[in-house]
Amino acid sequence: MAIIELKVPSPGESITEVTISRWLVKDGEYVSKDQEVGEIESDKATLTINAADNGAIKLMVAEGETVKVGQVVCSVDNSVKGTAKPAAPAAPAPETKPAAKAAVAETKTAPAPAPAETSSYAKGVPSPAARKLMEEQQIPSGKVNGNGKDGRITKGDVLQVLSKGFDTSSIQTWSGAREAERKKMTPLRKKLGQRLVAVKNTTAMLTTFNEVDMSQIYALRAKYKDRFKEQYGTNLGFMSFFTKAVTEALYHFPAVNAMIDGDDLVYHKYCDIGIAVSAPKGLVVPVLRNAEGMSLAEIENAIKALALKARDNKIELKDMEGGTFTITNGGVFGSLMSTPIINPPQSAILGMHNVVERPMAVNGQVVIRPMMYVALSYDHRVIDGRESVGFLVKVKEMCENPVRMLLGGKDPGEVLLGF
Repeated sequence: MAIIELKVPSPGESITEVTISRWLVKDGEYVSKDQEVGEIESDKATLTINAADNGAIKLMVAEGETVKVGQVVCSVDNSVKGTAKPAAPAAPAPETKPAAKAAVAETKTAPAPAPAETSSYAKGVPSPAARKLMEEQQIPSGKVNGNGKDGRITKGDVLQVLSKGFDTSSIQTWSGAREAERKKMTPLRKKLGQRLVAVKNTTAMLTTFNEVDMSQIYALRAKYKDRFKEQYGTNLGFMSFFTKAVTEALYHFPAVNAMIDGDDLVYHKYCDIGIAVSAPKGLVVPVLRNAEGMSLAEIENAIKALALKARDNKIELKDMEGGTFTITNGGVFGSLMSTPIINPPQSAILGMHNVVERPMAVNGQVVIRPMMYVALSYDHRVIDGRESVGFLVKVKEMCENPVRMLLGGKDPGEVLLGF
């Protein structure tokens, strides 16, 4: 008999305590080697605890408790054999009769590996567009079957329900009871609150606004989106255009890419762009390293990979470290305008918003154009008004004429004339 103790792994330097977020197995349950048995949450990231061997697990700490890094929180008794649940085959296998299956199971001397852990977060979770439509029409998620990838609810699924009609008697609303529920703040939420308050107290933060005509980006996406997905395996979204535009604008306005370090200003010669992502446990900001050298396809694939890691609580501390500038997109939730808060120690953040068709005056005529408000919040200690406005205008110009992104932010006519 051997008892193997499982200790809390270190999420990173300077972190001494974490919270047991949840156990993925029950006390006494049989587990397999390397199986994820629990999740721990620090003020920076969520990590998993993995079984060191096959055996029966004993949980020593309850969910929600705060523990020290390196503390023993559970153990595995590897003398227990044969109680693992049979794993699903990796590849489709010929169907076997039930009696034959039972005979095979009885003759096994070693326990079968436990089923591979898969993410259930996507199942039944609506996409941003579907969520918005469900909220507008007051459709509970239980009334919609998700037919998207991994069971995700798409906008088409919601439209299908609307076309058939549904019973509204089960819609939850205020009951009139005077009740309250108290929940303990997670370490991530605590740390986020501390950082946001610190930014407001220690920076001279201002916000400047502009608006972007999205017609050219819409036209490019409509023309090439199918070919783009076929060649690169990902959708062509707005974020890649804005990320590319930001990297070019940062070249022309380097102060926006700088930060304060003591009595010095550090000007970065590269662009590590943080992309704010909404994860199940809260907001996280994974970083695209050297985004200035990425193509649109590379940016889209990198954002997709990081967003999936965040969604599945697999994001690591190294994915979020550093960053010289941040982009956040409240438009996916329907935000028309906002003032984003700087992600310290950075000096600026760009906020994208919802695209709305509005009447615009173009060459003396009123036309309908898809418009997006953009906002740049910046630290006035580092960035002057001229630089902040110039930076945002440069982003606007390149998004309204994407060819500029290939020409160092210049207009094609300026390049042709050698200006």
